[in-house]
Amino acid sequence: MVRAFDWRDGERLIRFGRGVAADAVAALGGPGYLLLTTPRAGAVLPAVAEAAAGVRHVPAGAVPELAAEALEPRGGGPPPQDARIVALGGGRVIDVAKAVAAALGDGARAMAIPTTLSGAEMTRGHRHAGGVAEDTPRVRCSVVVCDPALAASQPTEELAASALNALAHAVEAPCTVAANPVATLAAREAARLLAGGFEDPSDPDRDALALGALLAGYALGSTGFGLHHVMAQTLVRHGPVGHGQANAVLLPHTAEALRRRCGSELAAFEPDPVRTALRIRGFAGATRLGELGVAEADLDALVEAAAARRELDATPPRLSREELRSIYAAAL
Repeated sequence: MVRAFDWRDGERLIRFGRGVAADAVAALGGPGYLLLTTPRAGAVLPAVAEAAAGVRHVPAGAVPELAAEALEPRGGGPPPQDARIVALGGGRVIDVAKAVAAALGDGARAMAIPTTLSGAEMTRGHRHAGGVAEDTPRVRCSVVVCDPALAASQPTEELAASALNALAHAVEAPCTVAANPVATLAAREAARLLAGGFEDPSDPDRDALALGALLAGYALGSTGFGLHHVMAQTLVRHGPVGHGQANAVLLPHTAEALRRRCGSELAAFEPDPVRTALRIRGFAGATRLGELGVAEADLDALVEAAAARRELDATPPRLSREELRSIYAAAL
């Protein structure tokens, strides 16, 4: 079991360890926050729901629309500008909380209790609420309460896909133009923990997986994303593929493209991240995009959507349309 710790990183507090969720209300600054969650996640920590001034359930959907809906007046009105917006859930719920806090502006804070390995609680990346100007500053969570009993609580198949999303964060971080030594060290340790966490898939080391995802999210939050995440996000936004499985199926292929660009950086990972991705992908429910509803006829539109993303420039040399198509086709 990984030792519990408190990590003060600039303006934010990260509490990690088994049992820290029991004291989540105090870590969040006491009662009175707006809680964004799902019925399933909210039922896991009833004390967090009971301490909220309001609870809003976040359904499936796109972050801009979901965040805009969360900002609409209900009962006593919209969230106040100095609100604490607490997310109890996975990456979608956390991104909505960050988008709401960004829309409210100075004084509003996003906070998170993750229930998946998404790493969203550690990054500043999120889409804005509908109607919010694109140049509005994005936010990261000021408090993160990461209890492995929650963060790594998914069933094995979903956990494997979520772990590969986290591994993608770690693999990509040393390969962007904003890579730095601290983020790279965190990424290597994250990859080691994630690989070890699935050493025995019948009994995953959920503490190692939760810490690996936390560190991988930190690394990508420091460096920003590029090649892999552009391609995975494009699949999710323009195809029939869920977030976790998009990362799981693509990662062995995008990691090879990253190795061609950053061979020495990825050679320092132990164990080899491509082999780790291939091994864990076997437990994630699908190994090919075709199994998830993607057809060869979809590739041209996916390539054009990915090629239009400016974030591809973060992993030089920029992928050509031919290389984008070859990666998608290899994963098909």
